[in-house]
Amino acid sequence: MSLPEPPLLPQDPEEQALVADTRLAHAIALFNGGEWYACHDGLEELWHETSGRMRPLLQGILQIAVAELHHERGNLRGATILMGEGLGRLQGDLEGGLGLDLDSLRRQVGERLQALQQQRPLRGLELPYLAVKIQA
Repeated sequence: MSLPEPPLLPQDPEEQALVADTRLAHAIALFNGGEWYACHDGLEELWHETSGRMRPLLQGILQIAVAELHHERGNLRGATILMGEGLGRLQGDLEGGLGLDLDSLRRQVGERLQALQQQRPLRGLELPYLAVKIQA
């Protein structure tokens, strides 16, 4: 029986540092646990320290977390605006970014954004989730 291949490390040194940073793992856990405010604080700190191609990805995830916080608090306009901005930042040259499955995240966020734009309840739609992309 052979062991699975380890995930490939990113080539970009800044991205490697982010992937190795325990603060990112903590922020991802907070995001996946629906702890939107705490997640925002952790991601914002990393975002301010980042200047490379992962900066828009961090900002997009941060904006999605804030959109979910707005939604929880009943601010549907704020949720819609930030969900759209966050989704927009997940486009571009980000594939493989931080080892996350961005396709799933885009799908989840896109469905939630569409419901918000159509003023439909989000009940029954998946919450955004940051899954690690499995290397083929």
